[in-house]
Amino acid sequence: MKINDFNNIVSDKIVTVAYFSHDECNVCKVLKPKVKELVEKYNDFKFVFVNTKESEEICGQYTVFTVPSVIVFVEGKESKRFSRNFAMTELEELLERYFNLIN
Repeated sequence: MKINDFNNIVSDKIVTVAYFSHDECNVCKVLKPKVKELVEKYNDFKFVFVNTKESEEICGQYTVFTVPSVIVFVEGKESKRFSRNFAMTELEELLERYFNLIN
């Protein structure tokens, strides 16, 4: 994925959750479907996966140096970042808060 494509995806929805990882990360493999399922609970939110091995330009632009990393964008701007060790409840509470503010 190119940086322009990523920026267009992030700007497309009010809330976009970007999940950064690669195939060699075992924790990432377990966490990715959970994050995707959580995001899909909210109709207006978007989930996007970024493979850090294939999209180095995006990782550099957003200073992603560790996996898994989750960046929550609101109206195209970074709002919150979760990296390495985080609880799914933290992400869920944040998304719920944004959903309630929007609706």
